Amino acid sequence: MNAAVFTPKRTRITTDQFHKMVEAGVLTKQNRIELIEGELLEMAPIGAQHAALTSRLTRLFNLALGDSAVVSPGGPVDLGGFSTPQPDVMLLRYRADFYASGIPKASDVLLALEVSDSTLNFDQNEKQNLYSRYGVPEYWVVDVAAKRLITYSEPTRSEGYARELRFTVLDSVAPKAFPQLKLAVKDIFGVDP
Repeated sequence: MNAAVFTPKRTRITTDQFHKMVEAGVLTKQNRIELIEGELLEMAPIGAQHAALTSRLTRLFNLALGDSAVVSPGGPVDLGGFSTPQPDVMLLRYRADFYASGIPKASDVLLALEVSDSTLNFDQNEKQNLYSRYGVPEYWVVDVAAKRLITYSEPTRSEGYARELRFTVLDSVAPKAFPQLKLAVKDIFGVDP
């Protein structure tokens, strides 16, 4: 008598299941987990440099944009049925309730930004492709080690972003949604060139 052969298959977690785990207290802020394509991924620890850059960017955006956008540091975004990443900073369409009625969707995001001190490869590949696939119009990666800012725009939804630009501490940059806002890259890093 032959026994049936069973091959285990991976099960992807949906965003609904993920949010229920958070609501039930199974996952907490201390877990530092994000859902990417149905898999629970541990986020890198936040060091002093990463925290300072995130705080500096949040302050620069808040001062410059006021009520033109919601500046969301470290908040989640719902990207379809299997992904809830937590970019370090997002610029969201302004809503008076600051998204208390629900997690922002890709259509709410004007800019997603990751500070990369230990996750540069992941942020430039998997995260970049994920944001592009869901139509996030602009994505920035702050490359801490090289003291540069890499911007991605023109999402293709299948092959990443069509446009990539790199800026050093000698340059200024503006989000596509707010072209009047010129940020000096040196101010993002808090350095003099």
